[in-house]
Amino acid sequence: MIKSKLLCTLFLFPSLYSCMAQTNINNNMTTDSVKNNPLICDPVEGICGIPDNTSLQKISTQKAKKPVKLIYFTDPICSSCWGIEPQLRKLKLEYGNHIEVDYHMGGLLPDWSYNSGGISKPSDVAHHWDEVSIYYDMPIDGDVWLEDPLYSSYPPSIAFKAAQLQSNEKAILFMREMREMVFLQKKNISKWEQISMAAEKTGLDVNKLKTDFEGQAKNLFEEDLKLARAYNVRGFPTLFFLNGEGKTEVVYGSKPYTLYENSLLKLFPQAEKSVYNQDWKALFTNYHSLTAKEFSELSNTPRVKCENVLDELVVKGYLKKHTTKNGSIWTLITSN
Repeated sequence: MIKSKLLCTLFLFPSLYSCMAQTNINNNMTTDSVKNNPLICDPVEGICGIPDNTSLQKISTQKAKKPVKLIYFTDPICSSCWGIEPQLRKLKLEYGNHIEVDYHMGGLLPDWSYNSGGISKPSDVAHHWDEVSIYYDMPIDGDVWLEDPLYSSYPPSIAFKAAQLQSNEKAILFMREMREMVFLQKKNISKWEQISMAAEKTGLDVNKLKTDFEGQAKNLFEEDLKLARAYNVRGFPTLFFLNGEGKTEVVYGSKPYTLYENSLLKLFPQAEKSVYNQDWKALFTNYHSLTAKEFSELSNTPRVKCENVLDELVVKGYLKKHTTKNGSIWTLITSN
């Protein structure tokens, strides 16, 4: 059981894997030492390491096509980023007319040639992922780190940049597919065979993806890493909201939906919330797969009822269910 607040925000190398559960804090540890040590999660702030505010001046110079731009620093294997999928999906449904989301890769795991924050080998991550799965109420099976551990998060990150060269919309679907593969299906998405499978499933041109993966996408990924350093991003997820007037709001880590919504409304108070269809079929048509937490967030169904509602749809033949040791995901069955 997790006895205190924790954040699974994952950090840029070298303080890369500061995403261990903060289950115990030594009584002799001062507040300053907690805030100044990026390897220690601060349960009050809700993040491990606080990005420097000097980054805001750099961000404010960028322009958005819509009233508010959301610059999202993430990584394919960031479990906290998986944890905010319900909030991010709802934000897009309710305020998609007012925001554009710009995805950037952060480079979470270059390789295993380091020892940081008590993590020095893949097996150290397994138990941690199982813990944060409970905390975020999102299914994550940490056994991938025992059965077929990833050697780096760079290959899927570069593949995402390659996918963006084809279609930003498909790239987002591609990212979602890769995350489902690693978090629920225990697939090693640092391997090309898994990356290509995700690409084919989301309608990408796999041959072009391979060419770009080996070429231009590497440079684009390096540009993302430089951008993250320029913005002083130290943890994931980090989301910068900015408007055309240069004003910025920043949300660090996984937070309740209202915090993301309020950040948007501070920058664009006249934003009108879209009324979307909360029927199960409409939701699954829009988002092909949903966890119970996501279904609850998007449909306003009480969380305790969601599994029963979704399982009934499985029995009726509308959905299929994939179950892990730490939860399930439901997918729409489409007719050919």
